[in-house]
Amino acid sequence: MEERKSSLQQIDYTLLFLLFLLMCISLMAIYSGSGQYFSSDPTYFVKRQLVWFVVGIFLMISAMVLDYDLFRNFSIPFYLIGLILLLLVDFFGVIQNGSQRWIGFGGVLFQPSEFVKIFVVIALAHLLYRITKDGREKGFKSDCFLVAKVAAIGLPPFFLILKQPDLGTALVIASIMATMVLMSGVGWKMLTLLVTGVIGGIGFLVWLHNNYFEIFNKIIKNHQMERIYGWLFPHENAGSYGYQLVEALKGIGAGRLYGSGFLQGAQTQSEPARVPELHTDFIFTVIGEEFGFLGATILIVIYFLMFYRMIVIAFSCNNLFGTYLVSGIVGLLVFQIFQNIAMTIGLMPITGLALPFVSYGGSALMTNMIAIGIVLNVNMRTRHYMFQTEEV
Repeated sequence: MEERKSSLQQIDYTLLFLLFLLMCISLMAIYSGSGQYFSSDPTYFVKRQLVWFVVGIFLMISAMVLDYDLFRNFSIPFYLIGLILLLLVDFFGVIQNGSQRWIGFGGVLFQPSEFVKIFVVIALAHLLYRITKDGREKGFKSDCFLVAKVAAIGLPPFFLILKQPDLGTALVIASIMATMVLMSGVGWKMLTLLVTGVIGGIGFLVWLHNNYFEIFNKIIKNHQMERIYGWLFPHENAGSYGYQLVEALKGIGAGRLYGSGFLQGAQTQSEPARVPELHTDFIFTVIGEEFGFLGATILIVIYFLMFYRMIVIAFSCNNLFGTYLVSGIVGLLVFQIFQNIAMTIGLMPITGLALPFVSYGGSALMTNMIAIGIVLNVNMRTRHYMFQTEEV
């Protein structure tokens, strides 16, 4: 027996409320961390972020309107468009801060790799749906074919993004692939093989670094090595590539339990700020210093509740394609949040990943809002049965 509910009744208002809280935190943190850049108009970045939020809400609603099952019909065109955009970046992209990641259009820069993340999620969800919808033969050989097909879709954008170079976004693509493989139900032998391969790859890079640095330097560029050195030995390199991390740690440590207060942070409010990119990549420093351990914990709890809701939606969906869609989006967002917060407190090397829904930015915010729209779409169109599900 099916329990019928209207689409409005099935909107996850808890997820929307959590998103609203993140928006409020974002505007407060951006105002605090960016006022120094435009002393004549301290709300400059806040007003621009509000515009991006409005555009993002429109895109989120647009992603909710169409039945998500229709995304399967456009998965290949979306994927091909994404690859074409990445190739255009390679040939005609705008270079900023040593990276070629943007395309200029009408005086506005946008980053195609952000949208490619969504295209990869849709393409992999469609692939796994076709493989598993009628059941598949269990076994190591079957797992190998599945992983090979996932790699065939995920690796081309991975390497094109890595070439820009943009290691952070490339690792997000890898996170999406790993999440989708895990959700596909592969066996422990394959999972063990994949984990061993990753550990072995890292070990091989360390061996190359110690014995054949010239070859290693062709794989890992100088600016990426500087970030690794700045992560491993921040205080020894505090005057150069460890400066950002050392100053961020000082700010977060100064926040203690309750923080120094809104607009009262010594690291964040100095002229100029002692921590570069406070309103973008290092916005967690603003929250840690001005709102302390309590404020940072509240932010992390909001993220935790958001992902809890997404996981519930994924497992309650009785359409495998919808389950894979939501799972891929969870993998997309979780890695970005973990990486951004971890790099700010010294647990991971510094990358250019923004903190989802909080950091200032257009392309990343719009991508994340589309992702939330897809999750809400899946939940709205999930049919609930009293005794059974549509698909097993």
